[in-house]
Amino acid sequence: MKIAIASDHAGRELKEEIAALLKEKGIEVIDYGVDNPESVDYPDYGIKVAGAVSKGLAGMGILSCGTGIGMSIVANKFPNVRAALCSDMFTARMSRLHNDANVLVLGGRTVEKAVALLMVETWLKTEFEGGRHQRRLDKIRELEKGLYNNKKDEHRCQN
Repeated sequence: MKIAIASDHAGRELKEEIAALLKEKGIEVIDYGVDNPESVDYPDYGIKVAGAVSKGLAGMGILSCGTGIGMSIVANKFPNVRAALCSDMFTARMSRLHNDANVLVLGGRTVEKAVALLMVETWLKTEFEGGRHQRRLDKIRELEKGLYNNKKDEHRCQN
């Protein structure tokens, strides 16, 4: 399995810890940066990981920025990417179990490193449950293809 990782300056230290953990587990890491503390724009790095996962160059991805919010917004713009911003063990587990998240996003300034590493381990070992959750993922895939058009949707904008 290959996992693509990246961060901005605020998530760099956490990214380095995660990369070390993954390598210890024998997982191939594709590190898209950053490698220094200078300020950078998070979209430049989120794009690299989300692009790799979207194109199948990596099976999964892990992103980190200050809060994780920016990286999760960027990553979810890509087809076939289900990025989950997780804040604790429960959300990390559920992102895989129910949502089959293939990109984990963590806040370098909001999650303690030890907890974040446990979240990564939990995320990696949790399998997608399937069943009723697959139907929901299928609807997301339809959205990505521009095919989802629920005529019963009362909340659509009307001109």
